[in-house]
Parts: sequence; structure tokens; C-alpha cells
Amino acid sequence: MGVEWNLQLREQLDFHWRSQLRPGLDGLTDDEYFWEPAPGAWSVRPRGTSAAPMAAGAGDFTIDWEYPEPSPPPVTTIAWRLGHIIVGVLGARVASHFGGPPADYLNFTYAGTADEALTQLDDAHAAWLAGVTALGDEGLNRPCGEAEGQYAAEPLATLILHINREVIHHGAEILLLRDLYRSR
Repeated sequence: MGVEWNLQLREQLDFHWRSQLRPGLDGLTDDEYFWEPAPGAWSVRPRGTSAAPMAAGAGDFTIDWEYPEPSPPPVTTIAWRLGHIIVGVLGARVASHFGGPPADYLNFTYAGTADEALTQLDDAHAAWLAGVTALGDEGLNRPCGEAEGQYAAEPLATLILHINREVIHHGAEILLLRDLYRSR
């Protein structure tokens, strides 16, 4: 009996999602969502109020950013980190690999409330898992293609591992920010 690699890859992220990340976001308030843990923090802000070198977004709220990213990068809010996971980590990949709607920093409608952001996060996670599931074990060997730059020639399994790491990493940062907010 062989290893079901598709199941293993999905379970790696989904275990973290079910046992740590998503329960840790329950009750997220708008104050926490927008809390700036350091001066000059990047966030999601009402259109026209960003102090960052650039602001991106299609709706009433934009995300602070700069390209290329400054070194060191600024501290970010929970709102910014959720926007990054929703758009840059999951949404863009669902669009490029699984036929989802276009998702990029410049044209995304960022959430103006914590509840709206969590709905966007839930939707992005569900779309990612559905796309990975649909690949089956055979699809994991398909090359990522041009949309993935450095991963173009790599199999989709490599990209899935990278996305899992990104969600786990940034999710842990968000949960730490919640801890810091509570103890400020």
C-alpha cells in the first residue's frame, strides 16, 4: 500500500488550520485587526490614508506596501498579514492553478472589518484545499508553470509544501500579535 501524498499534503495544512490557526482567530475584534504593534506598521487602511510608499486595493480599503520590499520590512498588523495570506499566498495560487477568480494586491477588495477578513480567509482556504484535492496524486507531479517564477519547473507538490509553510508561518505571526495585543 502506497502513501497517499495528496492527502498527506492537505492534512499538513488542514491539521494546523483546524487545531491552531482558525480556532485562534475566533473572536477577532476590529480593534485587534487594525492594532499597530509598532510605529510605522503596515496595515489595511481606509483609501487615501496610507503613509506607506504605496497603497494597493480596489475597494474602500487599501493595503500598505512597497516594491521592492524594504529591508528590513516594516512590522505589520493582523489586517496586513491576513490580507497577505488571503491574496498573495492563497488567492493568487487558486487563480493561477485552480481556475479561481483573479487575485492580486493591486485589484483586491480588502476587508474593512475583522469578520469580513475572516470570511475572506475561510473562502481562500476552502478554495485552496478544493484545488489541491482535485489534483489527486497524479496532479502533484505537474509543473507549476510560468505563474510561479522560481517554482515554474518544480512539481505542484513543491508549491503546495511552500504554501503550507507560508500559511503556518504567517498564521503563527497573527496568533502572536493577538497575544501581544491582549498583554499590551
